Amino acid sequence: MKNKILIGITLFSMFFGAGNLIFPPFLGAEAGTSGWLAFVGLSFSAVCFPILGVVAVTLSGGADRMADRVHPMFSVVFISALYLAIGPCLAIPRTSGTSFSMAVQPFLPEGMSVGLVQFIYSIIFFTVAARIALHPERLTEYLGKRLTPILLTLIVIIFVVSLIHPTGSAAAPVGMYASAPVIYGFQYGYQTMDALAALTFGTVIALNIREQGITEEKAVIKETISAGWIAGGCLILVYAMLNYVGMLAGGAFTGMENGTDVLLLTVHALFGNTGTLVLALVFLIACFNTCVSLLSCCGKYFNELFPQISFPHWVFLFAGLSMLISNVGLNTILKISVPVLNAIYPPALLLIFLTCINRWIKRYPKIYPWSAFLCCASSITLMLEQQGILVPLLLPLLHQMPGYTGGFAWFVPTIAGILVGWIASYFNNSHTI
Repeated sequence: MKNKILIGITLFSMFFGAGNLIFPPFLGAEAGTSGWLAFVGLSFSAVCFPILGVVAVTLSGGADRMADRVHPMFSVVFISALYLAIGPCLAIPRTSGTSFSMAVQPFLPEGMSVGLVQFIYSIIFFTVAARIALHPERLTEYLGKRLTPILLTLIVIIFVVSLIHPTGSAAAPVGMYASAPVIYGFQYGYQTMDALAALTFGTVIALNIREQGITEEKAVIKETISAGWIAGGCLILVYAMLNYVGMLAGGAFTGMENGTDVLLLTVHALFGNTGTLVLALVFLIACFNTCVSLLSCCGKYFNELFPQISFPHWVFLFAGLSMLISNVGLNTILKISVPVLNAIYPPALLLIFLTCINRWIKRYPKIYPWSAFLCCASSITLMLEQQGILVPLLLPLLHQMPGYTGGFAWFVPTIAGILVGWIASYFNNSHTI
């Protein structure tokens, strides 16, 4: 049981990085009195689907095998795009940018060049992370035993003191949180990128389980799924605490632009300058944990895809690229991430869902390509519309779909794809018989 809990905490630490710290409190601040309704939506997209993703990857033997059910070429393109998004293009640079903005920038003397210091910090951050990422089978030792217990303790302290000495009270919800808090909370959960990361973490967790001496495949699968549920429980509790802290901050402070502002103002009000130091440590540990995990996962995948380049070379290549991108600034990275995630998150959710019910639909293989095609076409069209690029014919149809205003116009076409795939498979099976 001790090892099972330790593996679960390790998986939690892999998930819990930059976005997981800054998005729940900002959701609470923006949603205000509707904070718990928005939290329900966030829980589905940022906890339930990620844990189901770990289960799906474990049962299918890898994210690439899941995507192969659509088409081998789709698997290569989509999984590569997924790894690049959660890797060197968005998520990994965000870990450095967020940790710098919280753990270093507030303590810089006035007049010092922030850009130069951030550049030096990013070199040190990614060099250390890359060296640890070279040993994915030992992440339980590095993350589960050493760093994550400290992280959880610090978050609990911030939450408990907020309960005893609340900074304020929940304000009125703003924007879409006033009319559709659950839906908007669900979509906001995309930005944690956890459902995408889940498609990569299952393999690494399996390595760590085998390192514990468990080698039988069924036992490895069982332990990986157990770790997923433990990690999910930890995520729900921590998100709830951070959401509550944000709800209180929303009624106490103004001018907050993101979750870092929410937490900085809160801990300074509760603990003074000491609170800023505590929060700096929280961010540094969380961001470093996730950076190590993602570097390891991305390096492993691309080494399998292009074995002529060694795993260590991939890890350091991604670390160097992430280091360069991280220096464009946190707000820029967050701005870029929104359209990218809106395009690739729906098909990722679809793959997770279909894999979880595969035992009932495996006789109807055409469900996978049809639903994936319509889901991708819809989500990419909606993403292009956000960038001012209008796709003729398809876009007017999507405007008529339920959920369009909430960003869910892809849902009905995806269901239609499942039905068409089922019918096509049914008649194909009948013809074969």
